[in-house]
Amino acid sequence: MRARVYVSLKPTVLDPQGKTIHAALKGLGYTAISDVRQGKFFEIRIDPQTDPAALRKQIEQIARDVLANPVIEEYRVELLD
Repeated sequence: MRARVYVSLKPTVLDPQGKTIHAALKGLGYTAISDVRQGKFFEIRIDPQTDPAALRKQIEQIARDVLANPVIEEYRVELLD
């Protein structure tokens, strides 16, 4: 069993790394790209015996308390087989 956690800056937070990537892409000729926002991706392996309801709560808490800074970042959790 696996969980994926996607963490990205909130839309209102300036993303200098995304701006740098965007500028580089424009310089390489990718003119159709209008914006780039960077983020983080975590894949977590879980014991398959874990209760799915408890698992979601645990992963949500890990994402909120450890993986993301809730002041400037938002996150999304996916549970996979």
